[in-house]
Amino acid sequence: MADNKFNGTSSYITTDDLSMAVNAAVTLQRPILIKGEPGTGKTQLAIEIAGSLGKPLYEWHIKSTTKAQQGLYEYDAVARLRDSQLGDDKVHDIANYIMRGKVWEAFDSEVQPVLLIDEIDKADIEFPNDLLRELDRMEFYVYETKQLISARHRPIIVITSNNEKELPDAFLRRCFFHYIKFPDVETMTRIVDVHFPNLKKDLLSEALNAFYKIRDVRGLKKKPSTSELLDWIKLLLAEDIPAEALRSDNIRNAIPPLYGALLKNEQDVHLFEQLVFLDRRTNPQ
Repeated sequence: MADNKFNGTSSYITTDDLSMAVNAAVTLQRPILIKGEPGTGKTQLAIEIAGSLGKPLYEWHIKSTTKAQQGLYEYDAVARLRDSQLGDDKVHDIANYIMRGKVWEAFDSEVQPVLLIDEIDKADIEFPNDLLRELDRMEFYVYETKQLISARHRPIIVITSNNEKELPDAFLRRCFFHYIKFPDVETMTRIVDVHFPNLKKDLLSEALNAFYKIRDVRGLKKKPSTSELLDWIKLLLAEDIPAEALRSDNIRNAIPPLYGALLKNEQDVHLFEQLVFLDRRTNPQ
């Protein structure tokens, strides 16, 4: 299993806990269920695992209307009816109307792939249970063509969830679980350094200080995420905002410059404006 060890990449900073969780799931041959705040790199993790281990990646992004069957295959009866009316010869082979899903594509991979099932909690509550048998046995049956499709290699399965819905116990029992904690200052510094290697230390320090102060505000409807911090720093550099503008005293007296990259709804902006106003009254200059 030495060639299947994941330790992060040059573009994706990982903690020891996360690396251990990924490698444990690979060893146990179980899907790894990744939860965490939006913007903490859950989806990107699967991409980085595939790149790091040199494996093909199959991405299945789940929507509220997605059904488990779509990940296996779909039978296009409408297209077959249309071709029948047009007298097309291919209508006689039903296999021409079977459309492979991402799970089938992953099962058919000539080498062990990584299969991402992204944001599984967006789908119907029965969605995870509808995949239990197929992910357990690594096979499924195509009734229209009477085929048993078996995985050539057991995929490394990464499942992400934003905790919008509780997942069924039977499904959870079959997964190795890991919650990506929000990065601390040290880890975040390493993450920012990957994206902005030439960022001046004083600007980095003041930006992180302001960012975590905002995250610590009680009552925020949506705390800013890692991806939003990176967007904010990019804007600070583009607009040549000096580190002084982000200093603690300035943040207490005004909303941070370009705050629209961090605060994403009017309630949070209003809350922050109120706190700034109260701080001015309590601590007049």
